[in-house]
Amino acid sequence: MKVKIGIAESSRVVEMEVDDVDAFEKMLEKEFTTGSGLVWVEDTKDRRVGIPSQRIAFVEIDTERERPVGFGS
Repeated sequence: MKVKIGIAESSRVVEMEVDDVDAFEKMLEKEFTTGSGLVWVEDTKDRRVGIPSQRIAFVEIDTERERPVGFGS
């Protein structure tokens, strides 16, 4: 699944691929509750990026569902 993480007060968006969405969500929720450090993620360009948990503006998870094509029902 593709994940986008927005950084507060910045135009930067980190895009990454995640195999286990549930584990990723739990990791982020844990970081938000402790709120005491960096969230380390690896982006789609194979770079490791540390994001302060207080600076995460949004997290968008693309479910990659099949989208209908055409005008039919």
